[in-house]
Amino acid sequence: MPTITKALLKSVEQLAWEAGEAIMLVYRRDFAVEFKADKSPLTEADKAAHEMIARGLQALTPDVPILSEEDTQSFKGANAQGLYWLVDPLDGTKEFIKRNDEFTVNIALIEKGRPVLGVVVAPALKLSYLAAESLGAFKVDADGQWQPIMASLPPLSGQPWRVLGSRSHADSRLSAWLGELGKHELRSMGSSLKACFIAEGNADVYPRFGPTSLWDTGAAQAVVEQAGGRVVTFDNQPLSYANPEQVLNPDFMVWGKSASPR
Repeated sequence: MPTITKALLKSVEQLAWEAGEAIMLVYRRDFAVEFKADKSPLTEADKAAHEMIARGLQALTPDVPILSEEDTQSFKGANAQGLYWLVDPLDGTKEFIKRNDEFTVNIALIEKGRPVLGVVVAPALKLSYLAAESLGAFKVDADGQWQPIMASLPPLSGQPWRVLGSRSHADSRLSAWLGELGKHELRSMGSSLKACFIAEGNADVYPRFGPTSLWDTGAAQAVVEQAGGRVVTFDNQPLSYANPEQVLNPDFMVWGKSASPR
């Protein structure tokens, strides 16, 4: 099994940035949009990023299988140590198509059902978030400096909750949930950036109603958890990646530090 070190985390970040550069080459020009069987959009940027990441991870850790959104058929399950890479080559394809910059490259290492390493790169915003067990969680600035990040404590009494919502996936259940939450400020955002914003203390909670897949959440969950936050179901159980044959997540919430589910 690969030893989780800063060198491994840096190698995965570099790979995510290379995929991000391939994505940006497409982003800066006209491109065609296809649609998968589930009606989700697909662009050549998704494909190019997937191929680059798959080649890079195979070279980096040849014994660790890869589950990518753009190639679920090749994945035959975790290895004997319970390890696999979980990849969303372009999270937020709808944001990519809208050209609002809120899309990411997500790479996570799963060990026995848990994300133990995560890299989230937002190439258009020139941001990256990194995390690994025993190392912590970091935001990487434009100079390449790793800045430790920590999720915030819940707001003080009388202060509003800072809530993040999906920019492209509205759900009527959100309004009811917000009514129960109480005083709040709602901000919409795309992709796994929402969870990363909570990890760095810029928001308090992100409730997600409606379908997401394992590759949408794995990398960001690693960042949130290493920053002191939680990604849990509405039954207060951590999102699990132990059964990758079931790729859809249940509804979940991303909380900052020591926040309690409602």
